[in-house]
Amino acid sequence: MRNEGESGGEIYNDLALKNSKYFQGKIQTLPKVPITSLDDFSIWYTPGVAAVSNKIAQDKDLSFEMTWRWNTVAIITDGTRVLGLGNIGPEASLPVMEGKALIFKYLGGVDAIPVPINVHEKEKMVEVARALEPAFGGINLEDIESPKCFYLLETLRESMNIPVWHDDQLGTAGATLAGAFNALKITGRTPKDSKIVFFGSGAANVATVKLFKAAGFDLNNIIMVDSKGILHPEREDMDNLMITNPWKYELGIQTNAERRKGNIENALEGADLLVAASHPGPGVIKGEWIRKMNKRAIVFALANPVPEIWPSEAKENGAEIVATGRSDFPNQVNNSLVFPGVFRGALDSRTRKINEDMIVKASQELANFAAERGLNSNYIIPTMEDWEVFPRVAATIADSAVKENFARIKLSKNEFLERAREIISKNRMMIEKLMKDELIEVMVK
Repeated sequence: MRNEGESGGEIYNDLALKNSKYFQGKIQTLPKVPITSLDDFSIWYTPGVAAVSNKIAQDKDLSFEMTWRWNTVAIITDGTRVLGLGNIGPEASLPVMEGKALIFKYLGGVDAIPVPINVHEKEKMVEVARALEPAFGGINLEDIESPKCFYLLETLRESMNIPVWHDDQLGTAGATLAGAFNALKITGRTPKDSKIVFFGSGAANVATVKLFKAAGFDLNNIIMVDSKGILHPEREDMDNLMITNPWKYELGIQTNAERRKGNIENALEGADLLVAASHPGPGVIKGEWIRKMNKRAIVFALANPVPEIWPSEAKENGAEIVATGRSDFPNQVNNSLVFPGVFRGALDSRTRKINEDMIVKASQELANFAAERGLNSNYIIPTMEDWEVFPRVAATIADSAVKENFARIKLSKNEFLERAREIISKNRMMIEKLMKDELIEVMVK
């Protein structure tokens, strides 16, 4: 583990540049059918393929059974809010989308295709996503600026017949909720009675507050803080927010029953849990502010690459549990724990939708997995090395889709679990064999 204050970015940046130039991309397509002679193309292509196309023309849902659609996701971005880089454009976003696709494949056995688009108007982006529906089993929206991302998720969820997901919203929210469930359990609290401050009111925290509500948290006990201070109904910019960002406006009306005003310091007075998803630190959150929280305080400082406050400083000022977005500290709250399993389950059940109730159940499954292994202040959520958590999340999502009547395939939860285990295991074995046979070469140092 690196010392606090060291991002390690220089080393990783150098390796990323060298290897990206060497490998020229992180993913590729490979045949999955046998080819023993050119005659086989008479089956896989013309003339045999016409029989398959005619079948699908009669029943479009057969495209999930007779093509790769059953296991494919489009990763759509316009490159307007990439990582911590901001608006760098669709071409520059492609390496990030490739990395996302690599995680999809390795952890979820999902074939994800990066689709950066040179379209930025929200209505046109909706048109593009809808136009792609026949080719994919799901849509993952990625790195799209707020509040446009809220509109896209809401509109596409309602109008498409395949699951639509925005990972910066739903994936982050799902991981945060899982960590919160266990952190509250360790510190003897309940969701309904806990006082929570959300610092930062962008895509991640707006979605997380909505998911917390679906999970039984009381919005009256939640305070949201943005760059202008505490959100409350009387704030002078609320009329403007009603037009420019109705999703944030709605939460500004529904939260903060005490009608607190002022800045983050005022918000943290007597709080149990702080969820920060604001700006990279350190120093964005000060230790003296943590001292204003209740005893046994919980701090989620999720900004990357540097958290808003270093974990040691938060603990020195009274925090019992600290989570960050980084893998080199305990309790990494990372959406990579969520989306591979969620989409594995969504594709296995061929669900038409993924709603908040389904995500809450997936978060509870994540929390249960960690609890079964023994909770402590440094282990409130699984790590990405806890491989078995992904098929469990997949089975939970698939089973929930059946119960919500969204699923095209209806199996038992245990059947979904075994299916997910088999698919994920097979894909990892395939990657490992390719590396062993040096068909995937070793990285450049």
